Amino acid sequence: MTTLIWFRDDLRLADHAALTAAAEDEDGVIALYVLDEESEECRPLGGAARWWLHGSLERLAAALAERGVPLVLRRGRAERVVPELVAETGAERVRWNRRYGAERHVDARIKRRLRSEGVDARSLPGGLLFEPWTIQTGTGGHYRVFSPFWRACLAAPAPPRPLTPPKAIRRAPRKPRRAPRQPASESLGDWGLRPSRPDWAAGIAARWEPGEDAARGRLDDFLDGPVGEYAHRRDIPAERSTSELSPHLRWGEISPRTVWHRSLGSGAEAGAFLSELGWREFAWHTAYHRGPLQLRGLDPRFDGFPWRPAEGPEWQAWRRGTTGYGLVDAGMRELWETGTMHNRVRMVAASFLTKNLMIDWRIGEAWFWDTLVDADAASNPFNWQWVAGCGADAAPYFRIFNPETQQRSFDPSGRYVTRWAPESAAIPPVVDLRATRLRALAAYDAVRGA
Repeated sequence: MTTLIWFRDDLRLADHAALTAAAEDEDGVIALYVLDEESEECRPLGGAARWWLHGSLERLAAALAERGVPLVLRRGRAERVVPELVAETGAERVRWNRRYGAERHVDARIKRRLRSEGVDARSLPGGLLFEPWTIQTGTGGHYRVFSPFWRACLAAPAPPRPLTPPKAIRRAPRKPRRAPRQPASESLGDWGLRPSRPDWAAGIAARWEPGEDAARGRLDDFLDGPVGEYAHRRDIPAERSTSELSPHLRWGEISPRTVWHRSLGSGAEAGAFLSELGWREFAWHTAYHRGPLQLRGLDPRFDGFPWRPAEGPEWQAWRRGTTGYGLVDAGMRELWETGTMHNRVRMVAASFLTKNLMIDWRIGEAWFWDTLVDADAASNPFNWQWVAGCGADAAPYFRIFNPETQQRSFDPSGRYVTRWAPESAAIPPVVDLRATRLRALAAYDAVRGA
């Protein structure tokens, strides 16, 4: 039987359960990627993410081609494209790795349809350390606070060891006796994932290299050095003290199981680093059980929060990195230039927008969604909700990051701010920190007491 392997946010060959299963098929494999921007459950990608996807698909296609298997690209609603390709190729089996957000409902409908037509369609685990339904509270519910969630994860059976890449993958024949098998592919260049006029992604291209090989290289470099000081230096934005694996994990160019087992086997004290994988797990655990996180706050009491409109000089100053607060401005400019921002600075910038400017967290989340190469459908809105105070484990909800205090604590030499926003100190602050802090606290107290 010929197997159709459907790639999604798992653009790799190693530790790919669906690909491993498909590679066992003696009649060959058809590899497919569908760019679905039409299904209502699939959130359209932002600009920086589209840039990354182009590069990642190029590298996946090259890796498959080395094994003699073309990557077929199709664009459209997956519920239409996948069954059509099955009919076009005569594939008897379909395999994919599971998704855990709203897209899983698309997958479920496709699976039901294919099975009703006699096609062996199955999904396999691959994107998380633990399947979301396997980590439960003592009463059988889902966790709402990180610490007990992560303790439960650590007490559970360890994640399986990662699978090695298939040694050989058979290509489905071009002209079998029954039906044409290898279908034509659309052109990646025709998808327009990368900007041209103007090419605003030059800084992103200088900063990042997509692909599975680059992901493995980053993990190797991290485990050879920075992991030993990670717990003490991860909050210093001027240093390269973090793994920088987040975009590779977001696109599935490396699996969390690979990161987990390689880290534990490195001999380094990796507990603090692995807990960050835990936060990623917790975000997807929450999204799986609570639904899309970018639409509304998890705490319904914040539905009536008096957010101010995202218009005028304050919003523009935040977006452009001209607030007059160095750490915020440096982070926003780093984001625009490179498609990333240090995690500590992300929290400070998000707090400034939602609490000092009192602009809706969903507006900031949408900006990050468009500008981050690692914009993740669970982690991005989860973290914005956490900072805004309306999300899971958002206690104390009234936490407000003072950008000046944060800069003194984590960029005391000024290296980070000097690099990205050297003139920020000469810019008049757009708001007074003390006055806007008191305003935010009064609004929060009114909402919480309502």
